[in-house]
Amino acid sequence: MSEELPKAYARFKETYRSVWEAYDRLGAAVHEFGPLDEKARELVKLGIAVGARQEGAVHSHTRKALAAGATPDEVRHVALLAIPTIGFPSAMAALTWVEDELED
Repeated sequence: MSEELPKAYARFKETYRSVWEAYDRLGAAVHEFGPLDEKARELVKLGIAVGARQEGAVHSHTRKALAAGATPDEVRHVALLAIPTIGFPSAMAALTWVEDELED
C-alpha cells in the first residue's frame, strides 16, 4: 500500500536513509515470514497499536486494515477487545481514533 509518510517519518527517511532502509527491510521480512494473511497481520498490528496507545499507529493500521479487506466492524472489534486488557478509558480513546478513520 502506498501511503504518504507523516512529515516526521519522511524527514527521518531522508536524513537517516540507511537506517530507514534497514527498518523497512525488517518490516517486510516479518510481514512475509509467517502464515498470516495481510488482513490478519494488519488487525494484529492494530491491536498492538491500541495496546501501546499509539494514536498515529492506530490511525495508520486502521487504514491499512480496511485496505486489506477488514470491515469497519472487524476494526471496531479490535478496539473493543482491548477493554479487559488495557482498561475502558484507554480502549475508548483507541476507539475514537479508529472512528476518526472510519468517518473519513
